[in-house]
Amino acid sequence: MKGTIRDIMALGAAAALALFASCASDDSTGPAPDDGDPSDAGAIVVDHACTDISAIPDQAIDSAKSSLHVAYGHTSHGSQLVTGMTGLVGFLGDLYAWNNGGTGGALDLKDQPFSGAYDLGSPDRSAWAAATRVYLDAHPAINVVIWSWCGQVSSATEEDIDLYLGLMSALESDYPGVRFVYMTGHLDGTGLAGNLHARNEQIRAYCRANEKVLYDFADIETYDPDGVWFGDKIPNDACAYDTDANGTRDGNWAIEWQNAHPGEWYSCTSAHSQPLNANRKAYAAWWLWARLAGWEGPE
Repeated sequence: MKGTIRDIMALGAAAALALFASCASDDSTGPAPDDGDPSDAGAIVVDHACTDISAIPDQAIDSAKSSLHVAYGHTSHGSQLVTGMTGLVGFLGDLYAWNNGGTGGALDLKDQPFSGAYDLGSPDRSAWAAATRVYLDAHPAINVVIWSWCGQVSSATEEDIDLYLGLMSALESDYPGVRFVYMTGHLDGTGLAGNLHARNEQIRAYCRANEKVLYDFADIETYDPDGVWFGDKIPNDACAYDTDANGTRDGNWAIEWQNAHPGEWYSCTSAHSQPLNANRKAYAAWWLWARLAGWEGPE
């Protein structure tokens, strides 16, 4: 079953495979935010170029399921990862199963297990860190913690992001047996000149310089599966973009790609967005889990 679906997914995408398999942002139509290569200062950066799930060996998926115990805090935008992961099971099979507890050989992923905070900015910009400490103290088996933003990066100041980075660093110091995953904020349509882009770049630069683990939520939303970059077209979280540089978003790269590639994507809930966006968030999530379990990436 898995091999058949992967063959279907590969049809019409051969030109993109080299890009995705290398997990390198070398598309000529856009910038290269980071190449996701662990040899780069030791950082693990999971972005749009880490969305070829067929490049992840079954053994690496199995290793993630047998070794990781993940706690994930999020609200609606962050739910794209888990709704995409749920839909992926129906698309590619039980190899990608997950549940709370890891029963039946699934990945153990505790979805929204924290008390006292909802995401990285609600009810404020620091409650998530205190909630994480309480949860980890009560659940010592957890070895991966990941939190997502809602829209709070859009309004964040440089100092706000410094607070986030500092709180993450303190958690890493106090819980050395846990891998903490940093995240960028979702696109908001303000483009390359907007505050969101500047703050996301602040997060990216910190993660590269300090060898952190980053799930680049915004970068995944900026490219279609063929590696076409929409970053200079004021894209938003719904995958809408400006087709003719007139300042109005009148296209949607996800819907356009879905219509052109029947059978190469799966329908699933994708809060505020399109199914393809959640598909790619799920592929990148499994890339992340595999890397955290020791997979070094494709050769």
